[in-house]
Amino acid sequence: MKDFDYNPPDVPLSILYQDRVILVVDKPAGLLSVPGKLEGRADCLETRLRRAYPGTLLVHRLDCDTSGVMIFARNKAAQGFLGQEFEQRRARKTYVARVFGALQPDQGQVDLPIGVDWPNRPRQMVDPVNGRAAVTEWQVLDRSDSETRVLLHPLTGRSHQLRVHMLSLGHPILGDPIYAEGAAAAFPRLMLHAQSLALHHPDTRAWIEFTALCPF
Repeated sequence: MKDFDYNPPDVPLSILYQDRVILVVDKPAGLLSVPGKLEGRADCLETRLRRAYPGTLLVHRLDCDTSGVMIFARNKAAQGFLGQEFEQRRARKTYVARVFGALQPDQGQVDLPIGVDWPNRPRQMVDPVNGRAAVTEWQVLDRSDSETRVLLHPLTGRSHQLRVHMLSLGHPILGDPIYAEGAAAAFPRLMLHAQSLALHHPDTRAWIEFTALCPF
C-alpha cells in the first residue's frame, strides 16, 4: 500500500477541559495521536500537548485522519485508571460518520472479528479465523440516495474498527484513503469524527462526558 504524505495541520490546541489530573482535547484531522515510526512523523498531538503541558500521558488513540475528542492523563495514577475505563469497556464513545450510499435499515449492529491484513498493512480486515472480536452499533441520522450520516458506537476498540465495519456493510466512510474507492474516496478528509466520550473521572469517580462539535 502506498505510504501517505504527512502534512499535519498547523492549528492551535483545542482544549475542551482540563483539571489537575486530565486533559481533554479536540484532535484535528490529519494529525497523528502519537509519533510515527518513519522520519518526519515526530509532530503529533501527544508531542504538542507535552510542550504545553509537561507530563501529559497518553491513554488512547484516534487514527490520524479522524478528528474529535481525546482524553489524556496528567499523572500515572490517572493514566492507569483511564486505561481501565477503556480496557473494561466502561468508556462510552460516540462517532459521527458520513458513509457512501443509502445505509438501511435505520439502525443495527455489526459483530465481525477484525485482524491485520498483513500484506497490505496498515489495512485491517474482517478475519473470522484469526481476528479479534469487534462490535459496532450504528444509527442513521439522515440519508440521501448518495450518502448517509450515521452515529457509531464502538463497543470494542480495534484498529480501524469503524472503517472496516462500515466497509463490510458496503458503505465505506467517505474520504477514507485506505478503504474507500472511486466517488467515495473523492473527499478532502476522512468523514469520521469522535463526537463524544463519557467515562468515570479518575479522582471523583463521577460519570463525565465531553463533546466536540462535528466539523462536517
